[in-house]
Amino acid sequence: MPTPIKYLIIYTLSGLKIIFGPTLGMAYGFNVVETALISWLGMMTTVYILSYFGTEIRTLTVRVFGKKKQKKKVFTPRKRRFVKIWKTYGVMGIAFLTPVLLSPPGGTILANAFGGKREDIIRWMWIFGGFWSFTLTLLVKYASWFLKDIGII
Repeated sequence: MPTPIKYLIIYTLSGLKIIFGPTLGMAYGFNVVETALISWLGMMTTVYILSYFGTEIRTLTVRVFGKKKQKKKVFTPRKRRFVKIWKTYGVMGIAFLTPVLLSPPGGTILANAFGGKREDIIRWMWIFGGFWSFTLTLLVKYASWFLKDIGII
């Protein structure tokens, strides 16, 4: 497979879940820096798209697929956890957890739903996205045995 296609795969999948970038980058034989940078940029592309066009995307999906009328629980343990994180740490806490527990789309939507400012969301996602993309890439490269033991990969 040509190298630009490999880069594109890593970039695209990192926009969905950042751990895909480091695992594929190492599997393709890329070095730590290029793998982490491509993963980071893939995540941030998703953050930018959802931060700037999230409302339009939601409106389009509701128009195309219709709005499902199902009764959902208002408060679940998971939702309570997210509210607690938001009240305690704000945008910074959501951005910190986005790459590892949430996904870039999930974290961005959650931060926007709680009313975070777009500039703050983007700033903190850049900071913690970079931190986690390099950390996860180094873990995959040098401690993959540990990640296999705890069941992440």
